[in-house]
Amino acid sequence: MSMDDRLKRLKFQSWHRGTREADYMIGCYFDRFHHEWGEAELAWFEALLVEEDVDILGWALGTLSVPPELDGPLMERMKLLDYVEIPR
Repeated sequence: MSMDDRLKRLKFQSWHRGTREADYMIGCYFDRFHHEWGEAELAWFEALLVEEDVDILGWALGTLSVPPELDGPLMERMKLLDYVEIPR
């Protein structure tokens, strides 16, 4: 799969989670940061996307413990939530 196709797939998966809250949190995170990512960060994000929305939201909000394989700088960045832009 080409990098362009991979990014398109990740963008779609980020913005079509099933709940509006998850769409905004995960979609905005992808939109804001994916330009800075290399292979390791993209692989982390792909692993994140297979998780349940309720878990991802809990990890980002700090109400659930982050599993070791997803913990680290990218999750810490996600926890800041300053990238979420909700249209009015």
